[in-house]
Amino acid sequence: MERLAGYVKIKAHDVVVVFDGWKSGSGEENRSVTKGVTVIYSKLGEKADAVIKRIVSSEKKQWIVISSDREIADHAWANDSVALSSDDFLNILERSQKAVDGDFEPIEDEGYDLKRKGSPRKLSKKEKAKKRAIDKL
Repeated sequence: MERLAGYVKIKAHDVVVVFDGWKSGSGEENRSVTKGVTVIYSKLGEKADAVIKRIVSSEKKQWIVISSDREIADHAWANDSVALSSDDFLNILERSQKAVDGDFEPIEDEGYDLKRKGSPRKLSKKEKAKKRAIDKL
């Protein structure tokens, strides 16, 4: 949470973190804002995945969803949002912290090495969307 709060200070993005409360949560969903980060605890009997899906589906804006869960990522893509893995976002957090500390290193193009049809020089629509999202973050 501290790293996310530091990231919010640097980038001024809206950050929402959803935690599971389905086993031991309260009877209703709890929301709070801590150091600029919105924290949501799902209610008793509801998993965080369901809350994330509901937010992405109901709020008509493009989200950048950070999750290594394939089902969440598929849901984000299906709802015109972009999904990035937790590892990708962790790298972004580390780079942003290095920039603040003065240890900034330029980002090298990872050149996604995917076997697919079509021009090898063009990224797929998903890869282009991911690259735009990473550039924003």
